[in-house]
Amino acid sequence: MNEGPERERVAELRLSGLDLPQLHALHALLTERSVTGAAARLGRSQPTLSGSLARLRRHFGDELLTRSGNHYALTRFAEQLRPLTTIAVAAVERVFGAEAEFDPRQTRREFTVVSSDHGISILGGPLVARISREAPGARVRFIPVTPESISRKEEFYHTIDGVLMPHGYLDLPRNIDLYADRWVCVVSAANSRVGERLSMSDLQKLPWVATFSDPLVRAPAWRQMELLGVSPRVCAVAESFLALPHLVRGSDAVALLQERVAALVASGPEFRILECPFEAMPLVEAFWWHPLHDDDPGHAWLRRCISELQPAA
Repeated sequence: MNEGPERERVAELRLSGLDLPQLHALHALLTERSVTGAAARLGRSQPTLSGSLARLRRHFGDELLTRSGNHYALTRFAEQLRPLTTIAVAAVERVFGAEAEFDPRQTRREFTVVSSDHGISILGGPLVARISREAPGARVRFIPVTPESISRKEEFYHTIDGVLMPHGYLDLPRNIDLYADRWVCVVSAANSRVGERLSMSDLQKLPWVATFSDPLVRAPAWRQMELLGVSPRVCAVAESFLALPHLVRGSDAVALLQERVAALVASGPEFRILECPFEAMPLVEAFWWHPLHDDDPGHAWLRRCISELQPAA
């Protein structure tokens, strides 16, 4: 029996009555978890989104959103759909935003870059200035680092232009090394437990503020410190290097920070920037992308712009 035509017929039936607006409605509903929020996100009326939700429920045979107290929650099936809709919407936007020929002076393209706060704070400004100057109709959208963006799921990297992240986190086959950065320690100026220098004993005794609760995504220098026998006692966690100085202010805590970022956010009189008491492995910032984008002329232009950026020393 030839199953090919039968499978195609079933697929056609499954997709009948659905269109791109319905895909966007599904993505908005699952992201906002409410009809009101989805309507505001898409600039449509609530009755329109209510109608879309009803059609989607019939199509999938699932409620998708269920009331839980004063708010709505996603069903288990909807939780499975949510990341797929993000990928699908991004893929559709890339398809219809593609240009047969790329002219930076004429393009209206949006470039999407996942970036750590370290990358965006050092390279974001120079990149925006370059794009504004050479491609005034284009724009760049920065997305924060999430577990999905370092999950090594290939489909995700099809939907973005690239990732600004140091070595040690990603496993993409294409990258451009951009600059190196040293690690330093930041403490409050009022920290009386620290002298002019830090010792390995200080690192063991002092409380720490850290980035990311998952040990697998912490900085390589942090993992290096643990291999040297230091078991940091973490008193606070923030998913942002830029926030760390604010958390050590007025306390006895210490934070491990990139030197360039420390110069931006911890150079005031409330902080002291000290040398690490161990030879921390330097951070090497890079731009990573999927080979799918190799032959895209717009992406090639973006790569050239990024490779030529000159971050402040």
